[in-house]
Amino acid sequence: QVQLVESGGGLVQAGASLRLSCAASGRAFSTSGMGWFRQAPGKEREFVAAINYRGSPTYYADSVKGRLTISRDNAKNSVYLEMNRLRPEDTAVYFCAGRGGIAATTSALTYDYWGQGTQVTVSS
Repeated sequence: QVQLVESGGGLVQAGASLRLSCAASGRAFSTSGMGWFRQAPGKEREFVAAINYRGSPTYYADSVKGRLTISRDNAKNSVYLEMNRLRPEDTAVYFCAGRGGIAATTSALTYDYWGQGTQVTVSS
């Protein structure tokens, strides 16, 4: 069993940066593909980024490519989402997710563990 706790969300202006962190408990983290998803009010949860258990390869939604970067530190049981040049449309609750498998995937259905989410609000 893996438990995930996100942190780092907040209220920022457009163009600003944030760094989200996800701390994982459980020995399975280093062999788990990890992902970030987000859900805006009234919308379905959508894929943001994913990372293989070793840190490569990584995958991104087209809407965030070049602005958001996913990384992980297996020694610290943590995964991160560096968010730059934020836009109002990035406003959402961001969720960290973990898989029972080693690969990074883009489908929420393939993830077994979820955090409680952290709110990111970008004002224009």
